[in-house]
Amino acid sequence: MSTSSPSGLNLAQQEAVNFMHGPCLVLAGAGSGKTRVITHKIGRLIQSGLEPRRIAAITFTNKAAAEMRERAKGLIGKAAKEVVICTFHALGVRMMREDGEALGLKPQFSILDSDDVTSILKDAGGSTDAATARQWQWTISRWKNMGLNAEQAEAQAADDNERITARIMARYEERLTAYQSVDFDDLIGLPLKLLQNHEHVRAKWQGLMGHVLVDEYQDTNATQYEVLKLLVGANNAKGARFTAVGDDDQSIYGWRGATLDNLKKLPVDFPDLKVIKLEQNYRSTSAILRAANNVIGPNPKLYPKNLWSDLGEGEPVRVVDADNEEHEAERTVARIQSLRAGTGATASDGSQHKEFRDFAILYRANHQARIFERALRKAQIPYKVSGGTSFFDRAEIKDLCGWFRLWINNDDDPAFLRAVTTPKRGIGHQTLQQLGTFASQYKLSLFEALFSPSLGSVLNTRAVGSLHEFGRYVNDLEFRARHTNGAEDARAFLADWLKDIGYEKHLYDGEDSEKLAASRWTNVMEFCDWMAQRCGGQIDDAAGVSTSSEIKSLLEVAQTVSLLSTISEREKDQNVVTLSTLHAAKGLEWPHVMLVGVTEGLLPFKLGDDDNPSGRADGPMSEGLLQRLQEERRLMYVGITRAQRSLAVSWTRRRKKGRDMIAAQPSRFIAEMALDKNTIKEDPREKLKALRAEFAQKALDAATAAAEHG
Repeated sequence: MSTSSPSGLNLAQQEAVNFMHGPCLVLAGAGSGKTRVITHKIGRLIQSGLEPRRIAAITFTNKAAAEMRERAKGLIGKAAKEVVICTFHALGVRMMREDGEALGLKPQFSILDSDDVTSILKDAGGSTDAATARQWQWTISRWKNMGLNAEQAEAQAADDNERITARIMARYEERLTAYQSVDFDDLIGLPLKLLQNHEHVRAKWQGLMGHVLVDEYQDTNATQYEVLKLLVGANNAKGARFTAVGDDDQSIYGWRGATLDNLKKLPVDFPDLKVIKLEQNYRSTSAILRAANNVIGPNPKLYPKNLWSDLGEGEPVRVVDADNEEHEAERTVARIQSLRAGTGATASDGSQHKEFRDFAILYRANHQARIFERALRKAQIPYKVSGGTSFFDRAEIKDLCGWFRLWINNDDDPAFLRAVTTPKRGIGHQTLQQLGTFASQYKLSLFEALFSPSLGSVLNTRAVGSLHEFGRYVNDLEFRARHTNGAEDARAFLADWLKDIGYEKHLYDGEDSEKLAASRWTNVMEFCDWMAQRCGGQIDDAAGVSTSSEIKSLLEVAQTVSLLSTISEREKDQNVVTLSTLHAAKGLEWPHVMLVGVTEGLLPFKLGDDDNPSGRADGPMSEGLLQRLQEERRLMYVGITRAQRSLAVSWTRRRKKGRDMIAAQPSRFIAEMALDKNTIKEDPREKLKALRAEFAQKALDAATAAAEHG
């Protein structure tokens, strides 16, 4: 049993909260209350006399930042507004907006989205193939996360493909400089350059950071770790004031640069590091935690720990086998129906009724969702696919953001091209091509080039006039957006602007389906209303570093939009079953979880060409394959620990590979759960039939009784 303080913290949590005068690593097992520790530590730091504005809590997602901010507000009140609670990338933006001029960036630089990057890389690499450009993009992103520039990447290239990509990277970087733009990886890499190469900038930010708390520390990459070290003053390792909160057993982002080396380096770089383990789990039953501990057991441990719970034994973990994927989906849906139909003592969580929102179906890869969607639709069960298209990835929202980016940074060529062609303004492709050639020749941005006195030498008077008209219109919009303050002012401006450019007509003209066009226009209206609310200080800035409720200009609000990935948590309260990949499920929890497709070759994902047909890789593994297997095992661990009250793990005897059906084997992870005495192998369809028969009999008995007394 745990001993809790009046604040609700157990002894280990109290120790983590109260240790404030040096480097601290909090190893927070799944469901062990890490966010509670971080928010209470913020309150304790303020109580000790540290100014709220000198406390930074850094997370990895806007959603996590918003949740932490809300919980901090509930704990410490108004002081939470001054605390810097943001993502690594949002902090990077703030640093570069304030000090980026030291790197040649003006404060109004643009942040490119993935589509912009792909487009620029196609141009830099002389290719029209988007798939090839995306391969370059992933490789360049990996190099940037490792802290390599183009020259260093070429020197370390393993083959000709990498050497070619490194040269394309060099041309890509030249274009970013010309466009006064950065990509997402630069939001970490450029702040690192600032801190490394400019002593006055480093001194400024070290002075601002009295204590830094890093959530999900195991997800940091090499560049983020270097930024952290410089922010907290690694040259004074003993006095460095930071708290890293993480769990090596939940490190599942190696494919995007996250490295456990950062956990290994901490005690080396900070010899006085205080290590505190949080092992009490407040989420899951003992049966679920035993399966989780057993699965993660074979992985090497940096800091061994064992999760435990006061929530009781709970239901045994179920293992469900199926003939194929369709059969698996049927059984999964039947389990949901069976659990929802259960009442009284049969309800595993003690409740009389279970909502659809209590259930999640988790899988290794996105393509696995389709078959479960079909089965849920057939059973008329509402659902959502987590991690679907972001609101900001919709074409209509990207169109508007392209205009915003151009107002903020006239040198943003990708934004210029999107704005000048959406909607069409009578400026044709040939005119834009000639403008681009002219701009390239004189090393100007497209916007600068359209006002050049020499432009008439390559374009006719009519084309020059159209470009001038567009340029003046953009300047006028930028001026008005800069002087648009408050929600109502912004709402009126945006409505007038959309009407002026004919955007609604553009949407309806571009869609065969009037219903789809109407839906897209509704998205535009919602987006504009949301922007206007932010101008009125009515919505906390989940992507920024402040929750100030002050009135802002539309231009100020537009500067933060590039960082956002979601408009609101509208889906949070929907009463639907969640379908999600294991990666997207991290940090979430549900009363009832179905972990599906737990089959060799899917989870763990096929490890290499040397695997045997079952995917078991019986022979010795290379170091690389062994590390991949360990990360897959951590992924299984994450999936198990999402469950609060019940967990079912399913696998198929056969699965599709292309057009063929191949024999399949249960994942090695099922055996590793060591469920021998606790596992129930069930067919939920039979249980559902029994429940329906029971209900039918009760209804018949009631009708008979009513007739007898009638």
